[in-house]
Amino acid sequence: MCRRSRFRVIFFSLITSLILVMLNGCAVPPTAPTATSIPSPAADSSTPELPATLPPTETPVTPTLPPATPLPAETPTASARYQLTFEATWSSETHPIDFPPNPHFSGLIGAAHNPTVYLWQEGGTATAGIENMAETGGKSPLDSEIDALISSGDACAIISGGGINPSPGLVTVTLVVDQDCPVVSVVSMIAPSPDWFVGVSGLRLYENGRWIEHKVVDLFPYDAGTDSGASYSSLDEPTGSPEGIRRIETEPLVVNGSVPALGTFTFTRLDD
Repeated sequence: MCRRSRFRVIFFSLITSLILVMLNGCAVPPTAPTATSIPSPAADSSTPELPATLPPTETPVTPTLPPATPLPAETPTASARYQLTFEATWSSETHPIDFPPNPHFSGLIGAAHNPTVYLWQEGGTATAGIENMAETGGKSPLDSEIDALISSGDACAIISGGGINPSPGLVTVTLVVDQDCPVVSVVSMIAPSPDWFVGVSGLRLYENGRWIEHKVVDLFPYDAGTDSGASYSSLDEPTGSPEGIRRIETEPLVVNGSVPALGTFTFTRLDD
């Protein structure tokens, strides 16, 4: 090879090496990413610190209300009208001992009167009117005794209604009471019997400053103490010295150690 050719080869080799060196020097080596630390937020110097112990909470004060003004008392009416319903339950099922073949009750008789008198009273002696009512079912002379009480101002009205035949059964009667005569007494004979009856004595229909609206009374048997007969069908045996009126607690009306009611009186007010 001639010298010129060798020079060219050497020259091109140098040029090539120089170009490679220049290219390597211009390349930027990759750098590894570095983690960026997020700074913690600085404490807000404007926020006050909470105390370790909270102060006690004050108890709210409940306002005291003035006392309520009482409503005016009701002014009762001068009088009141009632329906008296007599429901008899007396039967061979309720009182099976020696039950009579024709059970019935005599007509209702009684009065609206003041509390200082009575038509009959347990432990008291039967008047002639109560005696005849209890032995025969008659309303006389009891009606005359009531008329005498009306004349003296101790009673205001007579109560007279139908009877029940046969028992069980039901009968009603209307009556009027007033401030002067707020109590009632009503009776009816148990028939047949020697001198037995049912009824109420001095029953108050005015209580706690007002007329009652509804009242039910159980009816138990009483002995007028004027006849000594011991069974429903006993013959008349007048008692020599009349005994006090008493509640019957013996046969034939006792059942299993007690005497069941023979019915009820129900008083229902008809006006407001």
